[in-house]
Amino acid sequence: MIARLTAVFALFALPAWAEVDIQEVTSPGGIDAWLVEESSIPFTALELRFDGGASLDPEGLRGVTNLMMGMLEEGSGDMDARAFAEARETLAARFEFDAFGDSVSISASFLSENRDEAVALLRQALTQPTFDEIAVERVKRQVLTGIRSDLLDPDEISSARFFEMAFGDHPYGSDLAGTEASVTAITREDLETARQNALALDRLHVGAVGDITADELGALLDELLGDLPASGPDTPPRVDFALPGGTTVIEFEGPQSTALFGHVGIERDDPRYFAAFILMEILGGGGIESRLGFEVREERGLTYGISSFLVPRDLSEMILGRVRSSNETIAEAIEVTRDVWEQTATEGVTPAELARTQTYLTGAYPLRFDGNGTIANILAGMQQADLGIDYIATRNDNIEAVTLEEVNQVAREILLPDELHFVVVGEPVGLTTTTN
Repeated sequence: MIARLTAVFALFALPAWAEVDIQEVTSPGGIDAWLVEESSIPFTALELRFDGGASLDPEGLRGVTNLMMGMLEEGSGDMDARAFAEARETLAARFEFDAFGDSVSISASFLSENRDEAVALLRQALTQPTFDEIAVERVKRQVLTGIRSDLLDPDEISSARFFEMAFGDHPYGSDLAGTEASVTAITREDLETARQNALALDRLHVGAVGDITADELGALLDELLGDLPASGPDTPPRVDFALPGGTTVIEFEGPQSTALFGHVGIERDDPRYFAAFILMEILGGGGIESRLGFEVREERGLTYGISSFLVPRDLSEMILGRVRSSNETIAEAIEVTRDVWEQTATEGVTPAELARTQTYLTGAYPLRFDGNGTIANILAGMQQADLGIDYIATRNDNIEAVTLEEVNQVAREILLPDELHFVVVGEPVGLTTTTN
């Protein structure tokens, strides 16, 4: 039934991004939201984002926020997991609960005719989860299976070591799923504390799209969220990226090596951000048209894919990339990557590269607005990043306004080839652990 509903929801998606008309809404109880009203569509998509996320995990309880979010659909009120799922399907509603490093999210879609019942069911999940012992142990086993699987995954191994070395004991230094020891130690009381810490109204962002008026949305938000805590604990302090340039090799048997690489980045609200965004698309946007894609993949055949990108997190910033190559060629792939990084920093990009990338980025942007749920997600994300309500209307103008001089200036400032650190997992020929 859910798959069928997904198709229906997608079918009635908004027709075009240019028609996105965002209203600012404040509920009678004081909850702010952004709304795109589309009354011809008989359903509403709702996206709730709470800042903090897994960064709120207490010391020794890494993974508790992730486990808590996974438990919200495992029974609430007088319903067990099966009864909750049956009630949701009967209402033709869809709920998703996710945890991320800097936030937790609740995505919901429901038909207009079932709105009140669907909101009541979601409210029950958010405010009265049972955290039943049997269900907790079952979900714990699922999480633990994932953690053990990650220990055998070269990509996950490289990520874990990279972030551990970059951020140490800060929550950014470990996986949000936790460890076998920390997840095993989580109690029902820990889950309830994590719920109250994570779902606090003072760091909530709401996006809503569909068949609902501003007044109706205000009443819905008070009914759905009014009983949540007004505030939660402080988030951890900002943390510096502390990994110096160099190479770390982790032995792992197999024919191929995988490398995660990067260095410090820039904040999302940095005035150079649009220029940096364009620069990174030219450098390592993921396609064969990017400089890294051409030099490492097309010209030398060292990999099937290489990419690099900005990672502006709430409490620190990075530029990251990933490449995979055979054990015999990974050293050359890394050497070429460093060379391209340095050449781009010192010589900049060409007018043709800038024009082509601006055309691609502005042309591709409307394709993101392909459904009500997606647009609700974008609205909440815009608020979370403090982008301003006119961001959708002005984003392409800002991309097109970036000059060649600005891109090349930011290339000189943020690309730091000597500070690149590569964490390589495999049996790489010709590579050893070094620090610049």
